[in-house]
Amino acid sequence: MEAQSRSLEWEARPLSELLRLAWPITVSTLSYSIMTLVDTLLVGHLGPASLAGVGLGGTAAFALICFSFGLLRGVKTLVSQAVGAGRSDLVPFYRGAALATAVVLGVMTMALGPWVAALMQRLSATAEAGDAARLYLSIRNLAAPLALVSVALREVRYGEGDARTPMLATVVANLVNIALACLLVFALKRGVGGAAWATVVAQLVEAGFLWLLGRRRGLRARAATMEHVRELWRIGLPTALQFMLEVGSFVLLASMIASLSETQMAAHQIALQVCQFSFLPAYAVAEAASVLAGQAVGARRQELVPRIARLGLRTASVYTIFCSLVFAVAGRTIAAGFTGDATLAATAVRLLYVAAVFQAFDGANIVARAILRGVGDVRFAAVVGVVTAWIMTPPLAWLLGYRAGLGAFGGWLGLCGETIIGAFILWHRLKSGKWRTIAEATRAQATGADASADATGADKAVAEAVTATEAAG
Repeated sequence: MEAQSRSLEWEARPLSELLRLAWPITVSTLSYSIMTLVDTLLVGHLGPASLAGVGLGGTAAFALICFSFGLLRGVKTLVSQAVGAGRSDLVPFYRGAALATAVVLGVMTMALGPWVAALMQRLSATAEAGDAARLYLSIRNLAAPLALVSVALREVRYGEGDARTPMLATVVANLVNIALACLLVFALKRGVGGAAWATVVAQLVEAGFLWLLGRRRGLRARAATMEHVRELWRIGLPTALQFMLEVGSFVLLASMIASLSETQMAAHQIALQVCQFSFLPAYAVAEAASVLAGQAVGARRQELVPRIARLGLRTASVYTIFCSLVFAVAGRTIAAGFTGDATLAATAVRLLYVAAVFQAFDGANIVARAILRGVGDVRFAAVVGVVTAWIMTPPLAWLLGYRAGLGAFGGWLGLCGETIIGAFILWHRLKSGKWRTIAEATRAQATGADASADATGADKAVAEAVTATEAAG
């Protein structure tokens, strides 16, 4: 017999619930971004070569864990839909599956680190920048298992509707990072290596804090069955592949820029760190909206999803448009805060002007993608992300950056096109309603429907979902 829809506590006040979830995620993401920003600011005073090395090494460090990061984000969808369906008893099993997966993938990532570090050394424009990139990546990659355990614990808590615990963990870790980075880089003169070790220790603190605080609150991670692990891979794999391919496109962009000159790569790193303060709060709103969308699907209240999407769009856009204005008006002042090199600052300002254009569309792109993931329509969101990334960013970086001599500016024009095109396609998908069948199939599997009638219905929904996705793709 078909299950009935359930009421949700927040449906009468979705904006309040969205903001309740979003502000701690905003603090968490901004705090995490400050870890890399601190490295950038401190190392930037050591010279363009060190700054370029940290930029390339940091990008490569994320590239190494991006597949695992995308995969583990799938647990948020599973948990939020289970909570919405009133099946909180499934959460410890999904937590166990996510933690086991995080540890295995983290160890594999550590093993790949030395090979990628050697490659980054060869891709740099100068030997000094290459040495800095190799050193930074070699050290920072040691924390891969810790970083992925943190992601697993954090995503489960988000799915349960708790954004404050991850926020506390990230803030504590960031304070540790700032103190250690200042000590190691300036007082002990450890340079790039010191900045990397500070980040490793900070990630250890974050993972430990999340684990201990969870145990104090009685949260458990039960031994997951292979079925729970398969569910995680089923819902997380499209996003994992998307992240890997999108980051691959971005790493290719960074590598192309790094091969031009230290100045171009350093400017890219400065603009990237500044843009995070626009991107990450919008990302936090999108993540909060994703949780609400997942809970709505779990409760069989799909009619709430478009309302949540529009609310998320308006909230995120207010901030991203404000940041666009700040970049356009105060770009020179911002760049001057990172470097005293006039050529480097001028190059970074041009990138911030491009960012001022695409940030206005970035909120729409991020929110639409998060909503589709939250309802379970992960394959379509992944295909759009990968296709727009590869048809725009690397080709324009080569055509405009190399051939036309525009350097990093050409590559950032590609990022601008990627963001705008993706936003229009993803919102068309949301408005069309083609995600509804896939959402029902995901709900049936995530909430563990056991009755034979429900199982038959789920099988039929899966078949329809595959057909709909292939037609849309």
